[in-house]
Amino acid sequence: MDDLNGKVAVVTGGAAGIGRGIVEALLGEGARVVVADIEQPVLDVAVKELGEIGSVRGVLTDVSSAESVEALAADVFANDGGCHLLFNNAGVTSGGGGRPWEQEANDWAWCFSVNVFGVAHGMLSFVPRMIESGEEGIVVNTSSMDGGIAPVPYASVYASSKAAISCLTEALAHQLAAAGTALRAAVFYPSGGLLDTGLWTAQRNRPASLARRKPRPPAPGTTFEEFRAQLEAAGRPADVVDLRELGRFCLEGVKRGDFVIGHGLDEAAAMLHRRADAIAAGRLPPAALS
Repeated sequence: MDDLNGKVAVVTGGAAGIGRGIVEALLGEGARVVVADIEQPVLDVAVKELGEIGSVRGVLTDVSSAESVEALAADVFANDGGCHLLFNNAGVTSGGGGRPWEQEANDWAWCFSVNVFGVAHGMLSFVPRMIESGEEGIVVNTSSMDGGIAPVPYASVYASSKAAISCLTEALAHQLAAAGTALRAAVFYPSGGLLDTGLWTAQRNRPASLARRKPRPPAPGTTFEEFRAQLEAAGRPADVVDLRELGRFCLEGVKRGDFVIGHGLDEAAAMLHRRADAIAAGRLPPAALS
């Protein structure tokens, strides 16, 4: 899919952060974009600002709700005539790092309801409609190298959710091809530096019903500013990614036909080789990209 002009794209979590970067890139290619987001005020502002670039509208959507995503899909196909590019991008963190046994059931329920079930809901509601249309299309699922490539011990819930997305996307890609559809799938690993996105403050959208039962003080490095300061103090790279450029990078991967879209894939491959060697020897694999 090398010509996106006039194509219909849906981006969940598209009102801010990485999602907004993808939306801006799509509009720059002439696509018609539906922005799905859970925050109405942020969605309204984004649509107003982005409307100066191209054709865009917003639909309030909670990806953790199958009914909400089904309503989104019905809306898009009724009002826009179809969907050619679906970006399952919305994501949250579990509420802080720490030891796996110190996480709570609600941490798992909330993180997976958005990161994993949100992607599944998008697939279940959009893919059958996209296949039935007979038109060329793509489903791009946002994962993370923190989990998608190697587990992160201090972020076990979040990393596990992103590993699940990578696994699901591979299965989807194989089955779309085996079924002879005009669709394909890709996994997007936002990368290239530090990501200053709403993920750092995702707790603002956490439902009260899934709040932690035992509140705990924030751990050091749980804000973007703290995390960046820690990296700088340790002499490690702390460059911040331009999210508009990241959106354009993602679309270039889509247009090339890449399945894996991300920076630093050589380093990721080296990590996976080290993990494979450890597994072959029956050892605990290394845990993080380095």
